[in-house]
Amino acid sequence: MTTLETLFTTIESRRGSAPDVSYTARLFSLGENEICKKIGEEAVEVIVAAKGETDDRIVYEMADLVYHSMVLLASRGLAWSDVEAELARRFRQ
Repeated sequence: MTTLETLFTTIESRRGSAPDVSYTARLFSLGENEICKKIGEEAVEVIVAAKGETDDRIVYEMADLVYHSMVLLASRGLAWSDVEAELARRFRQ
């Protein structure tokens, strides 16, 4: 299992958990609007990092963006493998 697959499995396991147990469970309890808000914040942070910070900072912020994107997928009943399949489809074109 890849790191991304492991992370997504962990995220899915937090659905229905008590919000005070994990940050991921709290995001699920806040709902889709708040998850989307976090994705927007993280996307801005990636851009800011790219425009004047170190490569390490870009990687750090990109990891946050991927994580929050995975939370959105899980909240909608979608899987990380759906994204991988779409990328594979595009790559084959």
